[in-house]
Amino acid sequence: MRRVAYIVLAVILLAAVFSGCTPAPVQTPAADTPEKPAEKPVEKPQDTIVLRLAETHAADYPTTKGDMEFARLVEERTNGRVKIEVYPGSQLGEEKAVIEQVQFGAIDFTRVSIAPLTEFADELNVLQLPYIYRSSDHMWNVLNGDIGEEMLKSIEEADFVGLCYYDPGARNFYNNKKEVKTVEDLKGMKIRVMESKMMMDLITCLGGSPTPMPFGEVYSALQTGVIDGAENNFPSYDSTSHYEVAKYYTLDGHTRVPEILIGSKMVWDKLSKEDQEIIKQAAKDSVALQRRLWAEKEKESEEKVRAAGCVITELTPEAFQGFQDAVAPLYEEYSQYSDIIQRINDTP
Repeated sequence: MRRVAYIVLAVILLAAVFSGCTPAPVQTPAADTPEKPAEKPVEKPQDTIVLRLAETHAADYPTTKGDMEFARLVEERTNGRVKIEVYPGSQLGEEKAVIEQVQFGAIDFTRVSIAPLTEFADELNVLQLPYIYRSSDHMWNVLNGDIGEEMLKSIEEADFVGLCYYDPGARNFYNNKKEVKTVEDLKGMKIRVMESKMMMDLITCLGGSPTPMPFGEVYSALQTGVIDGAENNFPSYDSTSHYEVAKYYTLDGHTRVPEILIGSKMVWDKLSKEDQEIIKQAAKDSVALQRRLWAEKEKESEEKVRAAGCVITELTPEAFQGFQDAVAPLYEEYSQYSDIIQRINDTP
């Protein structure tokens, strides 16, 4: 019995061994099962660069529209990779404060008059000397030539980048006291000027009392008698409603102070060379629209203030000569730039 039991146990063990060695069936894919395609690497989108541009004037003003055209061209030419947001109406601060913020990179761009920038580059004063331009065409021949390019570069040492000029129009005097027909009529008047030594000296030469203050405070200052008058072009006289509180406007055309679009050098140096070139060219290409809109606005504003009853005074040749003679000392003060002055005079 014991022998039979051993034989049965051996048979069972052999069966278990052979069954454990049986290979698993191979699973072959069906002939019509497609292979899974290789996944394409996901391209990481480039980061959008967003820059801010500060503007003093309202959204519908020609210089602001020039800013917006500049921003549009930059976005278009970088396929949306670089966007410039325009903040009109002094949303980011008044002119002088904004200039300081651009210098230190807190604001990327701004459009300003060159007058306050003379604090950083004295030679810019030459471009705003009274009666230095014979006409608007003469001014643009100067700005679009070598002199204009040299002046744009002059502000780089102060950590600014000069991009282009915008049309400023001719600046004229206006006041709430009386019609100004001769230089003597300005004597003793408190005239608001930009925060610029040149502009302050101009008023002093004409016998007035220069009163620098932010542009946004002029209306109330005229209304309350803090100042008697100011000086600016037709569109500014109109768009700020200064004509409502200072109805006497004299066409002396004492200065054409170029507007300038500037950037922060601190920000600029972080951009690629390619983006720098695109931005520079976009700025220059925006000038044509700004100049066209300016000419249209200038005509429209003059018609509006005349219709409102403002007294528009044109000077006689003799009176005009009196204004020119009165400011002659200013040219002596900037005699170190006599060569640039002569080059401007020689520009057709």
